[in-house]
Amino acid sequence: MSPSDEKNGGDDISLRGRNRANSTFLMLAAGLLLFAAVVGAAYFIVRPTILRIAVGPSGSDDLQLIQAMAQNFAQQRDWVRLTVVPTAGAVESIAALKDGKADLAVARTDEDLPEGARAVAIVRKNVVVLWAPTGAARKAPHKEAKSKIKAINDLPGHRIGVIGRTQANITLLHIILKESGVDPDKVEVAQFSTDQINEMVHDATIDAFMTVGPLDSKITTEAILATARGRGEPTFLPIDVSEAIAAKHPLYESEEIPGSAFTSSPARPDDTVDTVGVNHLIVALKSLSETAVGDLTRQIFAAKPALARELPTAAKIEKPDTDKDAALPAHPGAAAYIDGTERTFMDKYSDYIWFAILGVSVMGSATAAVRHYFKRDERRMNTMHREKLVAAITQVRKIRSLEELDALQSEADDILRETLACFDDGAIEDSDLTAFSLVLDQFHHAVSDRRAALAGSPVNTQRARAGL
Repeated sequence: MSPSDEKNGGDDISLRGRNRANSTFLMLAAGLLLFAAVVGAAYFIVRPTILRIAVGPSGSDDLQLIQAMAQNFAQQRDWVRLTVVPTAGAVESIAALKDGKADLAVARTDEDLPEGARAVAIVRKNVVVLWAPTGAARKAPHKEAKSKIKAINDLPGHRIGVIGRTQANITLLHIILKESGVDPDKVEVAQFSTDQINEMVHDATIDAFMTVGPLDSKITTEAILATARGRGEPTFLPIDVSEAIAAKHPLYESEEIPGSAFTSSPARPDDTVDTVGVNHLIVALKSLSETAVGDLTRQIFAAKPALARELPTAAKIEKPDTDKDAALPAHPGAAAYIDGTERTFMDKYSDYIWFAILGVSVMGSATAAVRHYFKRDERRMNTMHREKLVAAITQVRKIRSLEELDALQSEADDILRETLACFDDGAIEDSDLTAFSLVLDQFHHAVSDRRAALAGSPVNTQRARAGL
């Protein structure tokens, strides 16, 4: 080969080395990108959803229940996990929901809920308990003692002590008074916190009492017992208009307090008492993910039996009303679970799966395009080799010695090795290799013919006999 051919051969080897390095780097980068995409998609699909839930006050049954629920979900490695946001009470929990500091809140249906609030699960049903002591009523200066209170109609001119400082209790009391034919302005109201029961009961200016809570409320039972000890046996005041209230105010329901609900000896009350109920529930904004809420609702009712063994209050958990006309409709995600219309795994993630497949396809096409670009020099070099081989076919017919023919054959062998290397690197396609094979076959035929011709010439015959 000539010096220029050797120089070109060295340049070709250097070029092939650079191209192969680029190809290796490209394949490594594409593999890493594909791996990252798969890992990212898998993490997105299987990672747990964390929801913040505001609940309070400290030490309440609500807080204990939600904490137990959060612990259960974590132990079971459920899709939805809860982060508890402790608050001072329902009002503060609702404020946290409004301000975006929580995704869920535990509150009553008749609280000042934000626009778009929807029910996820009913934690319990609260009932109104109204009672009056049988001891002497408050005496005003220069006035005779007032008669004992036996019904709601006897409340005008008296003062009622309400346990719980939420405005919802006052609103509910005014509705009860108004529907019972009593002017709310003629009844004085004083609110007390849950740690002021003894103070309220022993306040001689208080003529009747009201609580809103579950039937087994420790607060209500404690207040009734304190009344019996300090003010005489309590008289329970029935809300005879409970059905009318429920009809006019859908947030409330007509309920009954069964006999002996608070104590059995003596029975308090001694018979059933009509009253009004209101749901205490977990609420979320409608904008919260339907999938997350659906999974949460399913988890709550799946965990209910286990939670009830630890906390009796968990047994009161109920499903919300899924009727779209309900006063507080169920969240679409909760309704889907309750009504059995919850989407399957493929329904939820089919879009992501197809996008992932499309992304992999696009990535593959892009990788092929980039790889094609980086290997353009190898393809051009392969084309030059093929053209050189075509030219060599003509050159073979002019060669006059076997040595020259062997040198040309050796050069063709080098071209073959380089072509196969390009094919292995993906620089050329099957069609390119097929075209090269046709040219190589023609070259070999030409070499064979020329070799036979040279072997039969007088000069080569004499040299063969001389052992040269």
